[in-house]
Amino acid sequence: MGKIKKTKNPKTAQNTQALPFNTDRGQHILKNPGVVNAIVEKSALKASDTVFEVGPGTGNLTVKMLEAAKKVVACEIDPRMISELKKRVLGTPSQNKLEVRSGDVMKMEWPYFDVCVANLPYQISSPFVFKLLLQRPLPRYAVLMFQKEFADRLIAKPGDKDYCRLSVNVQLLAKVDHLMKVKRTEFRPPPKVDSAVVRIAPKNPPPPINFQEWEGLLRLCFLRKNKKLISIFKQTNVANLIEENYRKVCSLKNKPIPKDFNVKELIESTMVESGFAERRARTMAVEEFLLLLLTFNKVDIHFC
Repeated sequence: MGKIKKTKNPKTAQNTQALPFNTDRGQHILKNPGVVNAIVEKSALKASDTVFEVGPGTGNLTVKMLEAAKKVVACEIDPRMISELKKRVLGTPSQNKLEVRSGDVMKMEWPYFDVCVANLPYQISSPFVFKLLLQRPLPRYAVLMFQKEFADRLIAKPGDKDYCRLSVNVQLLAKVDHLMKVKRTEFRPPPKVDSAVVRIAPKNPPPPINFQEWEGLLRLCFLRKNKKLISIFKQTNVANLIEENYRKVCSLKNKPIPKDFNVKELIESTMVESGFAERRARTMAVEEFLLLLLTFNKVDIHFC
């Protein structure tokens, strides 16, 4: 990626200097119009799009998206920022294209939107992503800015040091691409770490699996991502959980359980025969976790 040209915008500078920012709420406003323009360009908005923006702040990104999209629905928790944003578009052609919603984005009902664009506070990054991926109807994609460490986990591949349960969960439901890095110096006030912008495009239709059970399996696999799976699943506390679920399933299916039933033997035979016993979570792709879940389900082992 080429260098982003730094340009000055007196109006933007005046707006951002007039307001004290609440960093506890993740208020770090992009001050470089070159970065803002790059994000809008990479968002590839259509003239017919409704955009959902979270945390618009003083509107540096919002006003550029209003030029490209049909409508922007901006969600902001800070009344001061809402006032600044509304003042900024007052009397302009964009005024009727902007809808501002006040409140906590994680507690409100989301509107319909085609694309989501947001510079997210770190503390809501993970729950926001999963709420986005469970949104119906699914958006076309989201262009989101995160702290770099979080973005690295989203895009990590099997074997990478950042590969984790988050990587697998998100990549099950979406295609994730890294778009650009953003240095901490591009914000006012500057955060403690650099940021990155990623595009998350939900798979449509989503994979037809029980996400609660999928999550239960992954939690166990990533208890120790460098440990062999057989060692994790034969731990007494894990085996007891699996046996409890197994007995419930057998009861529902009227399937008799032998008096000498040993759940650890069932776990071991299933994993050895399927070739997963010696595998480690840190090296397994999404498709392999899906196969592991199917392998367990075939012998009535479930995780919810």
